[in-house]
Amino acid sequence: MDIHTIKQRYGIIGNDPKLLMAINKAIQVAPTDLSILITGESGVGKDIFSRIIHENSLRKHTKQGRGLISVNCGAIPEGTIESELFGHVKGAFTGADKNRKGYFEEADGGTIFLDEIGELPLAMQVKLLRVLENGEIIPVGSSTAIKVNVRIVAATNVDLVAAIRNGHFREDLYYRLQQISIYIPPLRERIDDIPLLFRKFSSDVAEKYHMPPIVLSPDAREYLMHYPWYGNIRELKNVTEQIAVVETERTITRNILQNYLNYIPEEKMPALITPSGSNAQAPISDRELLLKALSMGQMISEMRNEINELRQAVTHLAQGIPLSSPSTALQPSNLPAIQTSNSPTLHVIQPHESLVQPEEEFQESEMVEDEPLALEDREKRAIRLALERHGGKRALAAKELHISERTLYRKIKEYGLLNDN
Repeated sequence: MDIHTIKQRYGIIGNDPKLLMAINKAIQVAPTDLSILITGESGVGKDIFSRIIHENSLRKHTKQGRGLISVNCGAIPEGTIESELFGHVKGAFTGADKNRKGYFEEADGGTIFLDEIGELPLAMQVKLLRVLENGEIIPVGSSTAIKVNVRIVAATNVDLVAAIRNGHFREDLYYRLQQISIYIPPLRERIDDIPLLFRKFSSDVAEKYHMPPIVLSPDAREYLMHYPWYGNIRELKNVTEQIAVVETERTITRNILQNYLNYIPEEKMPALITPSGSNAQAPISDRELLLKALSMGQMISEMRNEINELRQAVTHLAQGIPLSSPSTALQPSNLPAIQTSNSPTLHVIQPHESLVQPEEEFQESEMVEDEPLALEDREKRAIRLALERHGGKRALAAKELHISERTLYRKIKEYGLLNDN
């Protein structure tokens, strides 16, 4: 099957060379049984490529199992993921009133698509490695291994090399998964395809709701093509549908378009970005970004405390109160000289004068210095404050913390913040 046929069959739009290379690679490796790792940012269509691989393989016509089974590793609670993947026997745990097959046994003879593989807990990574090496699973509560014939296609938007470096992903599992690696480019790397996708999505909405399709003015088209699209095709589709339904004007200008788009600097996004040059920096993991945000918050807090201490010292001097910790920098002889408006000469502030006006008086609570907190406590506090600021809206809180919403949700569960929101 050629690339043109694949694009028509799976609704893939675009002619970017990187996209065509990814499609061609998927077609070439589909008939094999090699494990495949699909990489790319959220919203680029990794699930479509898993279907291309399975439906063009010999496993498509298997008489056992269920063909292709898709599993989102980041959506399954850590306490139940082993049972979900490998099944369990009756009595294995409370509520296990009968034997249950896991996804791997259900997919025997077919393909299993493990999406968000980077979110898999380390303990499960060891057991997944056993499946790849021996083709065996052991249900929870059982001591008997079961042979399964399953092809694994995994996908991630996480930089697994950085995850290995940080101790969050096993190196041996990484190399077993990526016998073949397929990279799907983000939308901002295929800008010529953006107007094509916009036209397709607007036509779909027009046909569905029986309304005239929307079209872009030249300046709107230019803006659309150079917008970063960190949500990729998913974001473009949502924006197009919103505009098509809400706007009464069918010609969309740049001003209209900007009302639906909010630019976020690229360096603040946690999604995987492949370096394009020798000087490109390695992608930053979600945890590294969160730690940077926490460090910045601590720096701001320390600066605020220093400013409050300086205000307090100036006020004490103005009221003739001796400082508890004398500092030569704050002695009257060393106070900054201020030029008055009535004279070109410099006027030195005397102890009876005050720089602080009544409306500038600070709150006593602002001078309370934060006690040193452990990293986990700082992380927990930053997450709680972000959620409070945004009324419990996780998407906005995650954006403020510069981490993915999935990582934020995991942290909320980890720190027991679910009941707070």
